[in-house]
Amino acid sequence: MDLIVAGYVYKNPKMFWLYTILASAGSAAGSSILYVVGYLGGEKLLRKRMSPERFEKIHRSFDRHEFWALMFPAMLPPPTPFKLFVLAAAVFEMNFVHFVLAIFSGRFLRFLLLSLLTIKFGPEFARVLGQHFVWVVMGIAVAAAIGWFIWWHRKRRAAAAGLAGR
Repeated sequence: MDLIVAGYVYKNPKMFWLYTILASAGSAAGSSILYVVGYLGGEKLLRKRMSPERFEKIHRSFDRHEFWALMFPAMLPPPTPFKLFVLAAAVFEMNFVHFVLAIFSGRFLRFLLLSLLTIKFGPEFARVLGQHFVWVVMGIAVAAAIGWFIWWHRKRRAAAAGLAGR
């Protein structure tokens, strides 16, 4: 999908928003089919495909932060076992609206970054990026997590200061 999006963006850079949105929506729609399969009987399949330790680790991750546990893998390119995360979301009964939003958001960020870099560096960039995309996305994810933590910490500190002033 990355090369298809990059090709369309390179041919018509002004339409990159449309290509990004459509690719993200298509990915979310396609994953919805796998969600239904997983919801109806995916636990057996999932347990066959991964170790019990990994299964429990993913289950705990979904219990704590289901949206982020699906959104971050949605941002990563192959060989990330994304379909296992989709199945896990269904098995662990993730809210379907949150499921679709997490996939759309993750894919949107992935395809947006790909589109902008394709506009800047050309279509060959998509092929080269395939080897380093994981690191780029992980860097962005870490930066976003640090930004969120700083925001959350300041908000918490401000709330504590507000309570102390009463």
